[in-house]
Amino acid sequence: MKDQIILAGKASGVAVLLALASCTSSQTPQTQDTQVTTQPQQAVETNPLLQEWTGPYGGVPAFDKMNLADLKPAMEKAMAMNLAEIEKIANNTQPATFENTIEEMERAGKELNRVFTYYGIWSSNVSTPEFRSVQQEMAPKISEFNSKISQNEKLFQRIKVVYDNAQKNPLPADQQRVVELVYKGFEMEGANLSPEKKKRYADINKELSTLYTKFSNNILADEEKYVVYFTKDQLSGLPESFVKAAAKAAADRGKSGEYAVTNTRSSMDQFLTYSDERALREKVWKNYYSRADNNDENDNKQNIVDILKLRRERVQLMGYDNYAQWRLQDRMAKTPEAAMDLMMAVWPSAIARAKEEVADMQQLANKTSKTKITIEPWDYRYYAEKVRQQKYDLNSDEVKQYLELGNLTQAIFFTAGELFNFNFTPVKEGSVPVFHEDVKVWEVTDKTTGDHIGLWYLDPFARQGKRSGAWATTYRAHTTFDGKKTVLSSNNSNFVKPAPGEPVLVSWDDAETFFHEFGHALHFLASNVKYPTLNSGVRDYTEFQSQLLERWLSTDKVINQFLKHYKTGEPMPKELVAKIEKASTFNQGFGTTEFLASALMDMHFHLADPNNLDPDKFEKETLSKLGMPKEIVMRHRSPHFGHVFSGEGYATGYYGYLWADVLTSDAAEAFAEAPGGFYDAEVAARLVKYLFAPRNSMDPADAYRQFRGRDAKIDALMRDRGFPVPGQQGKK
Repeated sequence: MKDQIILAGKASGVAVLLALASCTSSQTPQTQDTQVTTQPQQAVETNPLLQEWTGPYGGVPAFDKMNLADLKPAMEKAMAMNLAEIEKIANNTQPATFENTIEEMERAGKELNRVFTYYGIWSSNVSTPEFRSVQQEMAPKISEFNSKISQNEKLFQRIKVVYDNAQKNPLPADQQRVVELVYKGFEMEGANLSPEKKKRYADINKELSTLYTKFSNNILADEEKYVVYFTKDQLSGLPESFVKAAAKAAADRGKSGEYAVTNTRSSMDQFLTYSDERALREKVWKNYYSRADNNDENDNKQNIVDILKLRRERVQLMGYDNYAQWRLQDRMAKTPEAAMDLMMAVWPSAIARAKEEVADMQQLANKTSKTKITIEPWDYRYYAEKVRQQKYDLNSDEVKQYLELGNLTQAIFFTAGELFNFNFTPVKEGSVPVFHEDVKVWEVTDKTTGDHIGLWYLDPFARQGKRSGAWATTYRAHTTFDGKKTVLSSNNSNFVKPAPGEPVLVSWDDAETFFHEFGHALHFLASNVKYPTLNSGVRDYTEFQSQLLERWLSTDKVINQFLKHYKTGEPMPKELVAKIEKASTFNQGFGTTEFLASALMDMHFHLADPNNLDPDKFEKETLSKLGMPKEIVMRHRSPHFGHVFSGEGYATGYYGYLWADVLTSDAAEAFAEAPGGFYDAEVAARLVKYLFAPRNSMDPADAYRQFRGRDAKIDALMRDRGFPVPGQQGKK
């Protein structure tokens, strides 16, 4: 399972109404008969964060001119400009039409989009205490801004007129989809409420915006605060590449001669997998899984309670029983019951497999440990690796020697070329501004015509001030609304930066994550929509495209050309490939259980009464009722479950990774069954046409049926994980 936030040209945490009222276009609007005009440009020119992007490739963000002192005034000015645009639309005296209402909304907000591109970089990639102070101050102001749009009665009535007319006399398909998405977005944000309820709704959003910022910053504070240092006599079991990186991490923190495990997943995961020092493993594990749960100024438990109370109160204003009902109505699952049914169809097989894995590990520990131990959560990765070596003769560190980041980057470019006909060429250093020296940029073109498609930015390494995990974003999305706009896409990882001159060697899981995130970038780059709103996504569907791309990592063409030993240049031996394939379902109990535990807790939190709720106690008791193995902890414990409590993108939506995985496994079998396998031209063409290029211009279920010829089935997912297929037990 991969964890990331997908940002479609907007800053993390900005409400959906901002997306609906803004666009990624940066071209001067065309004059319409509505008399709508943009704001005078002289005010923009004084602040570099508001200025129109210039330079090559249709204009690029001025990351080299980012000055934090400019951020607050730029945000305030951009919001004021956007509100003025919206007021002109709302107060137009002409009858509401698609052109003078919806199109003008699509056209508005250029300056705001530019500012939030920089805001997102500060928030995710280069955060500082000074920025967090600005963020804390601006969060409620952003919320107020969103409410002024979502609660603009005149604007909503114009949207409603266009929507009602379109129901009687349907517009062209893409326009019809835009109208429906915009109307539904306003409706879900309380546009039909009474004035009294609207005021309370806006107040709740304002309170929530502050809580989301606090929650996120508390996690980041604990990731920066807790570092485990160790000495040369405690290096047993650790790979050479990790040792060198740990020495650099310690030196960077003023501890030359020592070694450091930082409180990020990439660092923690490697240490727990390989270190022979059990006491240190326990310390590292506890640091990581107790983030924002230490009963100090960075504790998030009360924030969880406050968030849940406010979310429930807000949706009850609109007549919903709970937050999950409201949130899932525009997702593929539609209802919390459908999402729970899917999770509970897989859960029994996951925990049953986990128990088998623990038994194998305990048996090995009994034979090899110098002292009698019982498998604990900080032992799981360590002994799983030992069992993997024993059962499959597969050593994860041996596999890493063939997974060098530069080669993997060429592998994803090759895959994009074969499936999408894209070509990636490095951009000359210095010709495109970047926000950190680690960031590299490539131009993306069509292999056949040479046409420019966009740019791809890569920010690969972990560092202080960068949030953990991996994610994809766009700085500018494709549209043809006011002239063609090319894509500015980005992938962001947290690989451990190596010592100077050393290669970046990653695990198989990290390599899959790299392909996964690139899948999101390809989804942006392959977009073929006219209107900005159609670049949005349905949360339990947008993970599907990226999860599917992971499958190309293990194809013969990628293995033979790009998975080369970093020293010898020899491709990965067939014997090692066979071991990886044989072990493909290994540890699925752990992987599926830790993910599903988080997804189930996400749903249970939002279905429960939040009054008098103790998050830690509720988490423990709920997982106990579900039969959670004591040797595994949920992938994201509640106090640092940023997907769910740092914003609303994944709230009651974390299950979406599994929903998308059902589609992924089913779609992968379409390729596997084709004459050309995973490089079959006909299936690849359908992939691009129906699953990538349309973005949100088609209903996801219809799009998948166009690709596959039928709905997806859970059977392929269960086969992929080595679990029993429902209805096939006992069949011969």
